[in-house]
Amino acid sequence: MSERLENGAAMTDQAANKDGFIAALDQSGGSTPKALKLYGVEQGAWSNDDEMFDLIHQMRARIIKSPAFTGDKVMGAILFEQTMDRDIDGTPTAKYLWEKRGVVPFLKVDKGLADEADGVKLMKPMPDLDALLERAVANGVFGTKMRSVIDAANPKGIAAVVAQQFEVGRQILGHGLVPIIEPEVTISIADKAEAEDMLLAEIQKHLDSVPAGKQVMLKLTLPTKANLYKPLIDDPRVMRVVALSGGYSRDDANAKLKQNAGMIASFSRALTEGLSAQQSDAEFDAALGSAIDSIFEASRAG
Repeated sequence: MSERLENGAAMTDQAANKDGFIAALDQSGGSTPKALKLYGVEQGAWSNDDEMFDLIHQMRARIIKSPAFTGDKVMGAILFEQTMDRDIDGTPTAKYLWEKRGVVPFLKVDKGLADEADGVKLMKPMPDLDALLERAVANGVFGTKMRSVIDAANPKGIAAVVAQQFEVGRQILGHGLVPIIEPEVTISIADKAEAEDMLLAEIQKHLDSVPAGKQVMLKLTLPTKANLYKPLIDDPRVMRVVALSGGYSRDDANAKLKQNAGMIASFSRALTEGLSAQQSDAEFDAALGSAIDSIFEASRAG
């Protein structure tokens, strides 16, 4: 069996079955300054985008190389495109994740959000997606992630979000990659529970379009009604349902996650909360280890 097939089988088994969670290390251009500020790196520390991305890569490399960051508890990690294109200690990042840390690599592929219409923000067009997916395959990436946003319980808007996600998802499946479909429901909206009911119904409808023998993953906001997404977790066409933290603190996100059986975390800000560029390596590793332990326990509590 070729190395790629062997890796693919091992990654599939881990992604589908292993206890753990997915670390979202995929802040893009728009959210990078905020992520760096929370990490204790102020806006004046860089003079152009290249320097900014160098700094965020240093932060991500520090996380990935930490003794706490291994496949024992971190099942997978989502990378930003520029992170995939860079190395850690001379090894391409996705390969480093799998070969050195035992963590399944995913890639964020969307190009950001379009302007709001019908209470939602669709994904911007992705004319170069096929080329990016080919590069992802060549880099040893297992799956992808793409995000849309739902800001209101608007049936027309939610239908459009899910239709777009699954259409692009089928394109991704065609390259042998597993798409993480992420229609995020904003946690602060008044009609969040109603939006989630509509979202569940739309996803169930579109699962019929998943090609035979293929699976998708779903990344969803922690629901207002506990276990709302259990039918999706139990659906054979869904490899895994993962939760985004959506702005909740780590403690709040973990508490909500524990109420949802079978759902695991895919946290970004809630994972890196409390990490600082000013910490010694020992302090940093201890803080990250504590965060990973708490998210791991919440992910298997259900």
